[in-house]
Amino acid sequence: MPSAKHVLIIGAGPAGLTAGYLLAKKGVAVTILEAHPTLVGGIARTEQYKGFGFDIGGHRFFSKSQEVEDLWTELLPDDMLERPRSSRIYYRGHFFDYPLRAVDALRKLGLIESTLCVLSYMRARLQPVKDPVNLEDWVTNQFGSRLYRIFFKTYTEKVWGMSCRAISADWAAQRIKGLSLASAIVNALKPQPKPESGNRSGIIKTLLTHFRYPRRGPGMLWEAAARKTQELGGTLHMGTEVTGARFDSARDAWTLGFKRSDGSHGEIEGTDVISTAPLRELVLALEPATPAPVQDAARALKYRDFLTVALVVKDRDVFSDNWIYIHDPGVKVGRVQNFKSWSPELVPDPALTCYGLEYFCFEGDGVWSASDAELVGLGISEMTTLGLLRPEDVVDGCVVRQQKAYPVYDATYAHNVKIVSEGLREHFPSLHVIGRNGMHKYNNQDHAMMTAMLTVRNIAEGADYDVWEVNQDAEYHEGDRHQDSANHGASGVRDVPIPIAT
Repeated sequence: MPSAKHVLIIGAGPAGLTAGYLLAKKGVAVTILEAHPTLVGGIARTEQYKGFGFDIGGHRFFSKSQEVEDLWTELLPDDMLERPRSSRIYYRGHFFDYPLRAVDALRKLGLIESTLCVLSYMRARLQPVKDPVNLEDWVTNQFGSRLYRIFFKTYTEKVWGMSCRAISADWAAQRIKGLSLASAIVNALKPQPKPESGNRSGIIKTLLTHFRYPRRGPGMLWEAAARKTQELGGTLHMGTEVTGARFDSARDAWTLGFKRSDGSHGEIEGTDVISTAPLRELVLALEPATPAPVQDAARALKYRDFLTVALVVKDRDVFSDNWIYIHDPGVKVGRVQNFKSWSPELVPDPALTCYGLEYFCFEGDGVWSASDAELVGLGISEMTTLGLLRPEDVVDGCVVRQQKAYPVYDATYAHNVKIVSEGLREHFPSLHVIGRNGMHKYNNQDHAMMTAMLTVRNIAEGADYDVWEVNQDAEYHEGDRHQDSANHGASGVRDVPIPIAT
């Protein structure tokens, strides 16, 4: 291990903190720069409002990777709860159990609609769309056109702000791995074993029945990771936004420029950089600049933003689900969390509960730009329309906005990511991109953690893992590095905002 190494890490989310902690354990000097002034965890942080805790989206802790599971246990050995998974889908005034329960779906869809769904599925299996390139064609092939329209189209287009025909089939293939109408029906008749049975390989993550969860929210785990990293000698700078990354090839050294939350500026030097920052922003901040085709490809990468309206309400036990998917085009809300169902410790008063209403938007659009008061009012109105609360039961509310929550998988994303990844590898071998936004890969935190684990081995041990070969299940599969990036991460393909794939 080269003692002179000093690794600079951009971002204190799951990927950045995993890398920082493991490097510090190996005795490597590490400095983490985090833009948020107070909270670590990135999109897996736990926000606080008057004693109430809530996620930025729900984060179920389950991985097919035992190494990831073991690290969670190491970081938080005594504070992980086991929670039952409970989710439903709201459609046409009915709440459908998810995972699918045949009797429930038949009763609520009705005999005629159910029959038409089965016939539509059979037709899709007999006459599938050849070589599907978009999400609509891929899902229709798997489930039939009627189930696609009922359980995919409205919600997915609400999430992404674009037609399902404009979303790459890569995303569906990666995110709905192992799930089909047949497997969902089999699960309804014979549920999967709990993870502790020891057989993780055969479990379809989208049909999971139980999961682990930190008792005070996911941020609790990442706060522990940050604390242990510092105890091992690592440095963490909060409220520090990286503004530039300059590489000096003569000295083989990096200099990161940054701006502190108080407005002051500074620089820091290191031998390697690990970035979890959005890939587009990283490329455009590099010095010397990458070639024009790499910059053009980076500029073409797109993101979907997100905000949560948290409503503190009197607990009348209206629903006990972890979350409910809202398949109603008449309201803007996409998903509703009940944080008390994640952990009672997130709600300080047992007479109350906290709902998290998720709105998917683009930075600067009407929803994003609305005032907090307007958004709280919208949330109350829509929850009343859905029958999930009474306005007089609302005690308080707040809004948290999250930029670049979801890397967009449009028709050109794979081509652009390939150009960027190959350009960075060629020009900056000591620059390592990991995690969701760092790699422009919409995957869960266990995937982000595994990319960090392998990168640590590359830096500290001189290994040669290609992190693009980590699949959605946080498993590493060595492959051809020069294959089309549509397959990067798909070789074995925060939970997915698509009802049958979470």
